[in-house]
Amino acid sequence: MKRILVWLSGWVDSAVAAYLLKKQWYDVVAWFMKNYISDSWNCTTYQDANEAIKVAKFLWIEILSFDLIKEYNEKIINYIYDGYKKWITPNPDVFCNNLIKFDVFLNKALDMWFDGIATWHYARIVTMKQWDNPAIARQVVTMKLFRWIDYNKDQSYFLSWLNQFQLSKSIFPIWDIDKPQVRKIAKGIWLPNADRKDSQGLCFVWNIPIKNFLEQKLPHKIWEIINTEWKKIWEHDGAWFYTIWQRRWLNLLPDLYVSKIDVKNNIIYVWPRWAELLNKKIIYADNRHWIADEYKLPLEIQAKIRYRQEPKSATLMWNLECEIWNNKVKIKFKEKQWAIAPWQIVVAYNWDECLGNGIIN
Repeated sequence: MKRILVWLSGWVDSAVAAYLLKKQWYDVVAWFMKNYISDSWNCTTYQDANEAIKVAKFLWIEILSFDLIKEYNEKIINYIYDGYKKWITPNPDVFCNNLIKFDVFLNKALDMWFDGIATWHYARIVTMKQWDNPAIARQVVTMKLFRWIDYNKDQSYFLSWLNQFQLSKSIFPIWDIDKPQVRKIAKGIWLPNADRKDSQGLCFVWNIPIKNFLEQKLPHKIWEIINTEWKKIWEHDGAWFYTIWQRRWLNLLPDLYVSKIDVKNNIIYVWPRWAELLNKKIIYADNRHWIADEYKLPLEIQAKIRYRQEPKSATLMWNLECEIWNNKVKIKFKEKQWAIAPWQIVVAYNWDECLGNGIIN
């Protein structure tokens, strides 16, 4: 019987994941991650912990608590602030998965002699076995990451930096059921958090608005807002908080979006959605990462540049225009993509299989 440490967050998905593991006769122990505490705004860490304890008691499983505030601050919080200081928008959810859940926590679980970890992520892990050399009966096992059955909730985008070792030690118990079924199971067995609404916040920061979160460390500064006619139309004192395509808090006309940020001259340029600067076919990316197989380039793929987007047809190739080659690639889409933002993640797919990613430069 495999001994599995399951992430119990206090939300309904993780509770159902723990329940399904018990049904499959795993030896299950729950763990709650305390990564961020704040007395300001709507920090739900203590409420989440209480909900997790209720679920663990209901399911008759042991629950452990890990305090990773220091590690989370070093690896994620500082990463967020450093990104915004450089006027680029980071993607903390991708790095939180790679550096916290499937690194720090995974290693802690293995140190405690667990066989692996389980999370409630909306994705599928598929084990592929093939004969490397039939003559000596040697099998090669490859772990592949696939999109979830419900594309609207699929989280493979956020998991695209995982590697073979991390996937081989992980289980996604709700891989084959959609969100309505998750709720149905929770209500059917009377889980204490069956009706709790889903979180909409940052990874582990939860319901704190990003603007309020950033204002704790980033200073205010007056910026001019310039339109396509090169006229000043507004001033704003919080340009730290904006990225390409954003318009919230700027009091703009309906079809104007941030298209360029001039750090040197304290200017934000806002252009219409159809403007050329906001619509491009080519993306350059650094730190190309393959999840499983190493593919030869050029390669026909589907790719997406943000979480809430269906993958679009594109060609992945080496970026031969760079003087210094460091896994730098170029992605040429068949159709123009709207609002490509630096430091965001571009993720490559072969239909449902998630191949890997890169950081848009």
